[in-house]
Amino acid sequence: MVSVFTGLVQDRGTVTEVDATGDGVTLAVRTPLAAEIVEGDSVLVNGVCLTATAIDDGHFRAEVMNETLRRSSLAAAAQGSDVNLELALRASDRLGGHIVQGHVDALGTVRDVREDGFSRVVTIAAAPELLRYVVEKGSIAVDGVSLTVVEVGQDWFSVALIPETLERTTLGAAARAAPVNLEVDVVAKYVEKLVAR
Repeated sequence: MVSVFTGLVQDRGTVTEVDATGDGVTLAVRTPLAAEIVEGDSVLVNGVCLTATAIDDGHFRAEVMNETLRRSSLAAAAQGSDVNLELALRASDRLGGHIVQGHVDALGTVRDVREDGFSRVVTIAAAPELLRYVVEKGSIAVDGVSLTVVEVGQDWFSVALIPETLERTTLGAAARAAPVNLEVDVVAKYVEKLVAR
């Protein structure tokens, strides 16, 4: 069964171990959510759907395959890094954000950060082939956080972060040149395919 998420971060966990080999990376993440996880559960880690392989003492472990390392910012995960975490959506849960699969489409780069009243506007550089799925006032997941798009340019888009998002997620520390995982709204991709037929 395929897991889905909402893009509403439940906790900011901390990477406590990074075990890298030629076969991939095993991460250990400390979080109170570990008490709710069992082996085999899907967990969204900075926007990447990973499978918990072990749970112990307030931590869970997950293996990150090379394909995921090539496509996401988890390749740069280090001991002490904070990560956004969300458990998979249950049938009884509210869909408060938007449908997030945890399949990163591409890496973006923070181009600019500016204050705007109590919010913070973050501009992210992204490839034009990704931006064709991004629309003003539409949804996008940035490091696993469901956000509303403010503006879209030829090679960038911007989002506005409310204080709650700044406090609860790693995006509160986003700085220029930082890589971020991007997942566009899957509905846009399905619509494009249907229209193309």
